[in-house]
Amino acid sequence: MNGPRRRALLASVNPMLEPGERIEAVTIVTTSPVSLGRTTAFALASAIVSGGSTTMAPAPTAMHLVMTDRRFFLFRAEPLVVWPRELVMTFPRTGLVRSEIDDRGINSSFVLSYPGYEQSLQLTFSAFSRRKRDRIAAAVPVAG
Repeated sequence: MNGPRRRALLASVNPMLEPGERIEAVTIVTTSPVSLGRTTAFALASAIVSGGSTTMAPAPTAMHLVMTDRRFFLFRAEPLVVWPRELVMTFPRTGLVRSEIDDRGINSSFVLSYPGYEQSLQLTFSAFSRRKRDRIAAAVPVAG
């Protein structure tokens, strides 16, 4: 993520942060529904858990991902504009688990979910984002 895009994203996120909340990672990912029903359920559960409203894209979509020490933010990415288009969802890190990393060479992914719920969301990272992928993966325990 280039400097102007990163600064614009951070300017969008900073007013939403709670006192003492720290940003730990910023990157671009592609989100994919594991299934439409499960993705919708994930969006609804995230809205309930976070106390906010969400909208969810039903097809693979480029997103700006911001991970703080407490939660994740997903903003719809617009390739031709520096500023993120809209906040798509926010969901807490507490209770979140992930699958093993599926590394396919040119990209890699893992699936985020909350135990006891069928909802899940796949995050796909480009080969250029491996360090950020590893930082995010290290912050979310593997489902056991």
